Amino acid sequence: MRAALAVAGVSLRRILRDRTALFFIVVLPVVIITVIGTVVQNPGGFRIGVLASQISGPPLATSLVDELKSVGPLHTLADESTARTALRRGEIDAVVLVPAGLDADLLGGQDVRIPVLAGGAESTQSAVRSAVAAAVARHAERVQAAAFAARTTGTTTAEQLPRATAVQRVTPRIGISTENVATGSDYLPLGFSYSAPTMLVLFVFINALAGGASIIQTRQLGIYSRAQAAPIRVRSLVLGETLCYLTFAVLQSILIVGVGALLFGVSWGNSLAAVALIGTWALVGTGAGMLSGALFKTPDQASAIGPVIGIAFAMLGGCMWPLEIVPDAVQTLGHATPHAWAIDAWITVLSRDGGLADIATDLAVLAAFATAMLGLASIVHQRRLTS
Repeated sequence: MRAALAVAGVSLRRILRDRTALFFIVVLPVVIITVIGTVVQNPGGFRIGVLASQISGPPLATSLVDELKSVGPLHTLADESTARTALRRGEIDAVVLVPAGLDADLLGGQDVRIPVLAGGAESTQSAVRSAVAAAVARHAERVQAAAFAARTTGTTTAEQLPRATAVQRVTPRIGISTENVATGSDYLPLGFSYSAPTMLVLFVFINALAGGASIIQTRQLGIYSRAQAAPIRVRSLVLGETLCYLTFAVLQSILIVGVGALLFGVSWGNSLAAVALIGTWALVGTGAGMLSGALFKTPDQASAIGPVIGIAFAMLGGCMWPLEIVPDAVQTLGHATPHAWAIDAWITVLSRDGGLADIATDLAVLAAFATAMLGLASIVHQRRLTS
């Protein structure tokens, strides 16, 4: 065992001295997690556009624009033509065209119609109309209250608006809360809670495959042959390399988990389930790295072909997009890779509050993948070293 630990230590130090490898191990995963997490972030509502001329208009028009901020992120557009183009491109969900004479009409007691330009699916348009209508209704409450107070006091609506606004702010409101009692989501949460676990699955596997080049290089340099001249068994050499790759996979997993939790506020769900899943996936990555070093003939093959295989498996397994959106045949094919089972387990842990028992089947399948790859890699390595 001491010999295996010595081999593991030497191999791990050699990998960590490679600056290129450190870039792919440390820097690139963090960058990709940041980019994808930002892109798929839930904006917190609908993207509403307003014209630039409406931002600093009369008081009632400006307060209506401020009310629309409760619907979602507000985008300022130069003119109506630009707004229509943004809708066609899917950059925004709707454009609210606040009439130029809004203040005069409301203060004069006239009816007002506010045009809304919407795009996308019918369901989205309906939801946007409802959200905008609610914002407009809150704005109308103030105007109607001010108009009523003006009639009863013999003043003007404009004079009563500040009082109506103050009263509205302290008046209790009736809210509606919705609770989904159906089964949990079949998707990972949006934002960094999506990018962190998927990139953990992706990079641990890819970097392990590419890291097989180190084993091939060691074999080509005759280091294994010289080690066998000492009283070191072939089994100890293979075990040492296995421990190296396992440590390598665990360290990268800890890095991604730490970055996700500390920098991006990612919650990794049930601690016991998350630790078991991360540890099992580290074994899968270890098997992939050892198998890469056993089957490829040159370091260049491992460095070039390994990541391609890893990305293909990640695409099939749901690291790039949810498997729920692809045809059944593709889902079935995806589950021929370990990635799909790992993503399924993360969905259970993060989207359904699952525990260790809930992902037992996924862990068993991943353990089978790891056992098969490690067993095959061990047989091939021992044959190569004894031939």
